[in-house]
Amino acid sequence: MRIKPFLAIISLVLSAEVISALTTDDFVSEHQTAGSFCLFTNNTAAGISVDPQDWPGVIRAAGDLQKDIGRVSGVAGKLSLEKKVAGADVIIVGTIGKSRLIDELVRSKKISVPEISGKWESYFVQVVEKPVRGVGKALVICGSDKRGTIYGIYDLSEQMGVSPWYYWADVPPAHHDTLFVAPGKHVQGEPSVKYRGIFLNDEAPDLTRWVQEKFGSAPGYTNAANYGPGFYTNIFEVILRCRGNYLWPAMWNNAFNEDDTNNPVLADMYGIVMGTSHQEPMLRAQKEWDRSLQHKYGNWNYNNTNQQPVLQQFWREGVRRNKNFESIITLGLRSENDSGTPIGKEMTEQIVGVQRKILAEEINPDLTKVPQMWCLYKEVQDFYSDGLRVPDDVTLLWAEDNWGDLRRLPTAAERKRSGGEGVYYHFDYHGGPRSYQWLNTSPLPKIWDQMSLAKQYGADRIWIVNMGHFKGYELPMEFFLSLGWNTERWTADNLADFTKLWATREFGSEYAADIADIVSQYAKYNGRRKPELVDANTYSLVNYCEFETVVADYNALVAKAQAISDKLPEAKRVAFYELVLFPTKASAQLNALYLAAAKNALYAAQGRASANDYATRTRELFAAETNLMDHCNRIFLDGKWDHFMDQSVIGYDSWRDPAQNNMGAIDLAEITVPDAAVLGVAVEGTANAFTNGGMVMEGSAEIFKDGNAMLPTFDVFNRQRHWIDVFNKGRAPFDFTVVTSDPWIVLSETNGTVEKDKRLWISIDWTKVPQGVGYGVVKISGASNAVVAAVTAFNPAEPARDSVKGFVEGEGYVSIEPEHFSANHDASANCWVRLPDYGRTLSGMRATTSVDAPAAIPGKDSPCLEYLMYLFSTNMVEVRTVTSPVLNFMPDRGIRFAVSFDDESPQTLTLVPQKYPAGNGNQDWEHSVMNNARVAKSNHAINTPGWHTLKIWMVDPGVVVQKIVVDCGGLKASYLGPPESFHRF
Repeated sequence: MRIKPFLAIISLVLSAEVISALTTDDFVSEHQTAGSFCLFTNNTAAGISVDPQDWPGVIRAAGDLQKDIGRVSGVAGKLSLEKKVAGADVIIVGTIGKSRLIDELVRSKKISVPEISGKWESYFVQVVEKPVRGVGKALVICGSDKRGTIYGIYDLSEQMGVSPWYYWADVPPAHHDTLFVAPGKHVQGEPSVKYRGIFLNDEAPDLTRWVQEKFGSAPGYTNAANYGPGFYTNIFEVILRCRGNYLWPAMWNNAFNEDDTNNPVLADMYGIVMGTSHQEPMLRAQKEWDRSLQHKYGNWNYNNTNQQPVLQQFWREGVRRNKNFESIITLGLRSENDSGTPIGKEMTEQIVGVQRKILAEEINPDLTKVPQMWCLYKEVQDFYSDGLRVPDDVTLLWAEDNWGDLRRLPTAAERKRSGGEGVYYHFDYHGGPRSYQWLNTSPLPKIWDQMSLAKQYGADRIWIVNMGHFKGYELPMEFFLSLGWNTERWTADNLADFTKLWATREFGSEYAADIADIVSQYAKYNGRRKPELVDANTYSLVNYCEFETVVADYNALVAKAQAISDKLPEAKRVAFYELVLFPTKASAQLNALYLAAAKNALYAAQGRASANDYATRTRELFAAETNLMDHCNRIFLDGKWDHFMDQSVIGYDSWRDPAQNNMGAIDLAEITVPDAAVLGVAVEGTANAFTNGGMVMEGSAEIFKDGNAMLPTFDVFNRQRHWIDVFNKGRAPFDFTVVTSDPWIVLSETNGTVEKDKRLWISIDWTKVPQGVGYGVVKISGASNAVVAAVTAFNPAEPARDSVKGFVEGEGYVSIEPEHFSANHDASANCWVRLPDYGRTLSGMRATTSVDAPAAIPGKDSPCLEYLMYLFSTNMVEVRTVTSPVLNFMPDRGIRFAVSFDDESPQTLTLVPQKYPAGNGNQDWEHSVMNNARVAKSNHAINTPGWHTLKIWMVDPGVVVQKIVVDCGGLKASYLGPPESFHRF
């Protein structure tokens, strides 16, 4: 229940006296109002009272609140563990049924608790006048259960300005001399998703080496880092501060319960629900087997009858050991270390039965009282599809494809299961087609898209996300857990507000909008192709200025981030470096490195003298990148976070990450450069280079034949500018001149000296171009030679540029950002919804409908996006619709949409067929996740030039259209597609 509606977040951000929270409604302010409660003022802070009989985790969190008040104000009030409350104004913290303080307030009718009583993880914060004799006013933080109270405490801490990341990202709170809690009752809960957690996986090398250096080896296991209480206290706390409650612990070379026997006790005290990964059943870690039993029995294998009693006892001991702690027990059995031969469907079903028998004997005969989870990961989902079933009280945890795309969601029948459903998600992955484990590559709009679908289809019992080595994923982790807490708060309409609020909380409101833009854009740029997958061939060097634009966009973010860093107070620069500047700069440098390598390859093929310079530049950027990582490890904060940049990102030659960053996978060319100057010319749109062609007469039709230097067509609508590179193939510099055949051809330069490369920009003076098609040439002379490049300018009489209402074809294509539709026709609950900042370029349009709705039929109940455009070309055109890498998450059908022009019958296109195998070996899936997109193609006859309407129809939900390109014959190769065509509405 939420008493206060979510209103006007951004207006609150702009108000200096309001402290903004990400997940709940604001109730803390610098200004006193009638009936408000003073947290602290004049170097005096309110005391905190907690019943000593309350949950130990609540008492511990109350101690955090005392510290947090001190962090913000410089003074901390007294924490009292007494039966009675004392003090003029006091903060009373307690749990219904565990706190005599709270229960007495209920009995005396000072507070009422029906909104939260008996509910899961719910709480309220309320100002109460004269709660007990001798106390003038109290701020009551009342929880329905242990975590409810803890969340109430941390809600107040966040609203005072204490970031959940004060430890893990060194975020200092802003100082306040006085803060007040607004009067009234501020209620939160129940959460939208019952269990919300993270998985510390793929934790080596970064996290494991850091833990080893900071905490040493696990007692008794010299080859295992000490993932003990020293480490987990900070993990547990940040999970709770972000409103999570569930953890799968580090497991590559560790065993949570065995590394330190205090670990499970500590987790239970904090209030963290523990589990084990999808491959580790019955609260037993893989390493527990490996350390004690592997030498005798080999890898675990239930198909080996000799192992069956050993494994059963192994499992029994695990659940017996942890039976008194709050856990979700993983069922099933996968192969050892997630890499061996699958167990098989029939044997898996038998194993689950054996495990449940053990649970009944060891924990509770009523298994509905024992939280259990069965993760349908990889081949296990195939077993389920083939008919394997488990009892209704077991939660089915659906796994996405390891790349953030949901493979399956519950059907109507499955949503009736008492155990419910959940989702296992990834921000990090170690596996094919390429591991990605370096920096955040998960933009929030994609997370929202997939997890809101999960909630819509009832997968809301458990959400858990693979966090890799933890640091570097702070923003997406907090968003994932916050969304799980309240899935209604963040929608497609206000999604960007989350990042602005996050930036405001961490760094203040002055630069919040720019900071939010930086972290959103760097994640978006990294998300369109993972850094581990980028190479010299990813983006085009010759078409649409693509590669250089990509790097320029990254560099613009770095410049903005550096400028903000220089202006921030010194106290905030450390956190800004960790959360904003470093990841942005590291991502930018990586792409710049591959741009230099791409130029080296192309320029060597063209014979440019500068090719060798770009080989050197690539090596310099590699050194700069590795030095930046080394600085982050060893120099920054005197090495406080050493090893968190040990993860390699450069040098992949297979799916597996290389042992260290290296140049082995980057082929650099070195060419022999003659002493004498030699003219070379390259033009946009081709990789060819030209060294002569001066004998072709200006104005001759011969110059417009294939094989000669021809610039892409200019048109009066898009008003492009295109480039010509004048370069030297020798060592000696030379002078050059440029002349044009017609006055309407405009040059950025007409003469100069070329040492290595000179880029000339060609544009058109449209006031001088003849109507129709203008043909001209540009002649470049130098080093005793000349090259002539053809120029075509398209200036039709109709339509008039100023009166256009739609898109206009240019250079033989129409490129469309889907949100720029001419019309968007809903069909009842079936509709297209805009997802801002989604995908590889601008945004996305998402096909949305009610749960279990049948496939929409174009022309009947299908929503339609219309794009009005003027086409000069006729005959066949190809429409390339770029969509999200969506999967067939509904088991009984594929994923389709339809395309048509004008009044033609829509063509239904299947993006993903029914029973599509999303996984390694399916090259279509591999390409879609590597590209973070699918491309559907359809052909259409355009019989007459003029105005035409392209229509995109919904058939199945979940499709997100990222870009549309109508290829009229002029489309050229690129990764992101051409920039958007001219349009007016």
